[in-house]
Amino acid sequence: MKLIKWGFIGCGEVAEKKSGPAFADVEGSSVVAVMSRTEQRARTYAVRHGVQRWYTNAQQLIDDPDVNAVYVATPPSSHATYAIMAMKAGKPVYVEKPLAASYEECARINRISEQLGVPCFVAYYRRYLPYFQQVRQIIDDGLLGKILSVQVRFAVPPRELDYDHPEQLPWRLQPEIAGGGYFYDLAPHQLDLLQHIFGVILDAHGISVNRGGLYRAEDSVAACFRFENGLAGSGSWCFVAHESAREDCIEVIGSRGKVLFSVFDYQPIELTTSEGVKRIEVPNPSYVQYPIIKSVIEHLQGKAVCECTSVSATPVNWVMDRVLGKI
Repeated sequence: MKLIKWGFIGCGEVAEKKSGPAFADVEGSSVVAVMSRTEQRARTYAVRHGVQRWYTNAQQLIDDPDVNAVYVATPPSSHATYAIMAMKAGKPVYVEKPLAASYEECARINRISEQLGVPCFVAYYRRYLPYFQQVRQIIDDGLLGKILSVQVRFAVPPRELDYDHPEQLPWRLQPEIAGGGYFYDLAPHQLDLLQHIFGVILDAHGISVNRGGLYRAEDSVAACFRFENGLAGSGSWCFVAHESAREDCIEVIGSRGKVLFSVFDYQPIELTTSEGVKRIEVPNPSYVQYPIIKSVIEHLQGKAVCECTSVSATPVNWVMDRVLGKI
């Protein structure tokens, strides 16, 4: 079996909790090097997780002869740079979502991947979680009849860090780093799931505004979109809502019923048909990225095919850029 030996570019929260340990848990995979621009962070992560080497320079990690695959876990503005650096070195890449900070950068990644024949995967891990596979099964089994409409509703109060001085705001609220505000950070998971279930979105429009005045990025977004099969959808996102308005819901309406599910809270799936209301609880693995990482590794070993590639991930950025008026 081919051993996939990973180098991590970025070792922050996502690599610590959601993904990092899964790379070592999958058979035929190990983490051999990590990189952070902060020496202490790279060193302490390596020590905690038993990683052999650490770097403060991405090119040095990529050039490490023992590294044959690269995980990019940095903010979106650097995804394209690091992914292309790795692919030019002939090393497959697994990139955190969204694929990049703009649709244009996504297209650039795809061109390089195709030209060099080096695969690039994207961490839309919810596609592979049992919870969302159950939602898709409900729809595919025809329990809702003909699908008529899809609605995304998301509202949360401001986070404590949102009140910080502009120079101290988290990177997710700095559009030049994140691509936008919280919409660009959270909506990708919702939009990717919907396109995974219903097909590519071919038309999208939106209005984005800042109503709270806490930061300069958008904090409220309304959108409408149309899938390739003709299905219409809409969405509303508010990141400065009152606690009473908190909501994390996608509602799929069909001719025979409806299904409601959450994307971040994993509330029980609620299926309503003529037979009544059924609430379905589906547990997820301890490390939520484990199923997709296993799929990526097995793809690189020639044992399976992982379809969560940069090409399949790019329409998400196109939709978001259309909604925000970036293209």
